Amino acid sequence: MGHDEVSVVSVVGEGGGPVTDDIDARDAGGVLGTLRRLGDLGVVVTAHGRAVAPPVHVPRPDSSWLRLREDLLDRGVTVAYATWTEWFPAVLTTPRLRPLLGQDWNRYTATRDPAVRCRFAASRLLIKYTAAAALGIGPEDIDIAYQLGGRPYLRGLDQIEVALTHTGELMAVGISRVGRIGLDAECADRRFDLDLMRGRMCTPAEAAELSALARDEQAACVLRLWTLKEAYTKALGQGMRLAFTEFGFGLGAGGLRTPGGAAAAGEEWAFATHPVLGRYLVSTACHDAGLDPDGDTSVGTMLDRRLLTAMTPPGEQGPGGDQGPPGERGPVVDF
Repeated sequence: MGHDEVSVVSVVGEGGGPVTDDIDARDAGGVLGTLRRLGDLGVVVTAHGRAVAPPVHVPRPDSSWLRLREDLLDRGVTVAYATWTEWFPAVLTTPRLRPLLGQDWNRYTATRDPAVRCRFAASRLLIKYTAAAALGIGPEDIDIAYQLGGRPYLRGLDQIEVALTHTGELMAVGISRVGRIGLDAECADRRFDLDLMRGRMCTPAEAAELSALARDEQAACVLRLWTLKEAYTKALGQGMRLAFTEFGFGLGAGGLRTPGGAAAAGEEWAFATHPVLGRYLVSTACHDAGLDPDGDTSVGTMLDRRLLTAMTPPGEQGPGGDQGPPGERGPVVDF
C-alpha cells in the first residue's frame, strides 16, 4: 500500500470512494503483536538458502553503513529505512545538494510544496547513500535514472536493482545484486474495510485460512498479505496489472501459492515482512537470478577501471584505497 515511484494504490468501495473508516482503528502495537504471535513477521521463505535480512535504520547520512554492506555481501540484498524528517537537516544544510541530486535537481526546485520537496530530496539522498555504501564510492558518483513507469535505477550499473517505497514519514530503499527487488510499506494501524479487502485481494485459500481467525487477527494478516503482494508485483514490474486474487501467500511460513493454496514458486524467490519504528510494516520480495556468484559488489569490479577513474572526483580514492564505503570513513558530505 505504500507509495513508490510506480503507483499510488488506494482501496475503493462500490461507489468509487476510498474506504478508510469502516472499522475501528487498530493500534500499531496491537497489530504487530498479533503478527508476531501468529508467526507472520520475519522470514517467509528463502531464495537458494539466503533470507532477506531485517531492514537497517540509517537516521542520518553519517550513520554507520557497515551492516548494509555486510547484508549485501552475505545475502545479495539489503534494505535501508529512515524517516524523511530524520534526513531533513541534510536536505537543508548541505552546500552540495545540487550535485548530489544531479538530474533530480530540476524536479526538486520545481516542486512548490515545501514538505513534498523535502521528502523528495530526502528519498533521493537515501537512495544515493545506500547505493554508495553497497558500491564503495561516494553518493555524488551515483546517477539515478528512471524507467518509463518511474522506477528508479542506477545508470551504468545494470546489475544493481533498486526499489523505493514510502508511506507517512517512512521511506525505505532496497538494493539487490542478485535480481529484481520490490518493497512495500504501510502503517500498522491503517484503517480499512476488512470484508472488502479480503474479497478484493485474497485467494480462496487465503480466505479459508483467515476465516479461522478472530477479526482483529484477520485484519492484521490482511495488512501483511497486501504489502507482500504489492512488493511482489513491484518486483515483477507489474503493479496492479497482476490481480492479487491470482496468487497468494500462506499465513506464517511459506512462499508463493496458487489460488488453491499449492506451492507456486521454486527456490529463486525470497519474501519477508518486518516491523520498523514500532508502527510500520515493510515487506520485501527478492528474486535470485543467479547473478554475480563471487559476491563482490565494489564498483571497481563492476566497471572498467578507466570509467571508474572518470567517475571519481579528483582527490578521492576509488575502491581498494583507504576511503571505504560511507559510514566506515565518516560522513561524505559536511552538514
